Amino acid sequence: MTDDERSQRAARAASFEQGAAGYARARPGYPAAAVDWLLDGVGAAPAPARVLDLAAGTGLLTERLVARGLDVVAVDASPAMLAELTARLPTVEAHVGTAESVPLDDGSVDAVLVATAWHWFDEAVAGREIARVLRPGGRLGIVRNDRDTSVDWVAAFGDLLHRGDSLQRPEESFDPHPGAAFGPVERAVFPWTDTIAPSGLRALAGTRSHLLTVPDVEREAILDEVDRLAATHPDLAGREAVALPYVARCVRTDRAA
Repeated sequence: MTDDERSQRAARAASFEQGAAGYARARPGYPAAAVDWLLDGVGAAPAPARVLDLAAGTGLLTERLVARGLDVVAVDASPAMLAELTARLPTVEAHVGTAESVPLDDGSVDAVLVATAWHWFDEAVAGREIARVLRPGGRLGIVRNDRDTSVDWVAAFGDLLHRGDSLQRPEESFDPHPGAAFGPVERAVFPWTDTIAPSGLRALAGTRSHLLTVPDVEREAILDEVDRLAATHPDLAGREAVALPYVARCVRTDRAA
């Protein structure tokens, strides 16, 4: 990665601070089957497993973890994103921090989950930090939602989202390597659908880091094209709600004991 690409990625990652409210409203959550797979075998009764949601954002995955009765701690670099999370989930312990500098003690969690954020990390540094906060044998689970672009209108939507984007699309590569402290990596995919109003595609598009960081004129032009897609595509026009298909791509691995 070049210095320019690193600078662009840093700016893009920081852009979520200004888009937190829209992110909380528009972004999808994660399928229960994926969370079940990521955490399979984690924790033992009677005490609930302590799970870190790293780069937790507005709490889309955190909500799933709380519903399972887990002892959840959330960490994110954006105070605005965490404010959305704590408004939604006021009982969750939350800290400002990064994957490269996690504000937790050594060996203090049974699992670390990362949802649609691994591509923002310095993989080598984050892997060492995650290994540090995990107990021996603890689980690292990574999940990422990718839109299913085999559907025509979804592919057209994706093309608009990435128009003029000079960085690699996150969905083009998903091959995490957390480092030597971890054992074999397992992978799984979980197709699922979210229900969305075609008119809501504009708000969803507006949460993308590329659109949060381009000039206003360019952003509005792309968002207007999204509105035009919603109004004219035969699978979208005139409908109150449609199924937006996703594939949740998952990776899990355990810290060496």
